[in-house]
Amino acid sequence: MSEKIVKTEDEWRADLTPEQYYVTRQKGTERAFTGAFWNNHEKGVYLCVACGQKLFSSEHKFDSGSGWPSFWQPIAVESVESHDDYSFFMRRTEVVCSRCDAHLGHVFDDGPAPTGLRFCINSVSLEFEEQQ
Repeated sequence: MSEKIVKTEDEWRADLTPEQYYVTRQKGTERAFTGAFWNNHEKGVYLCVACGQKLFSSEHKFDSGSGWPSFWQPIAVESVESHDDYSFFMRRTEVVCSRCDAHLGHVFDDGPAPTGLRFCINSVSLEFEEQQ
């Protein structure tokens, strides 16, 4: 795993678009069915938009019907971290990039086999690197 990236809020604002900053640094959420990757079926790797770390593979992506890109596992267990999230009067599990702490989305236990997990990720927190 790469070394932790730490920047000031001004540095993050300078490096990210306003929407990317809102989602990755302020724990925002894009509207369902509006992101660039919810319906992407190309082969490749999804990277953290804030630091470029590899997060998810298209091999682990599935159509959850939720309107956000969904994966049944990360590309490597150490590429993401999870934290309890008690916002909106419920308990959820937040998923962040392990390298820069960018908010990515949430993980739920209603996904397909073999893990039973659904990593529900904001498109705006990702970049996509197509592979042939």
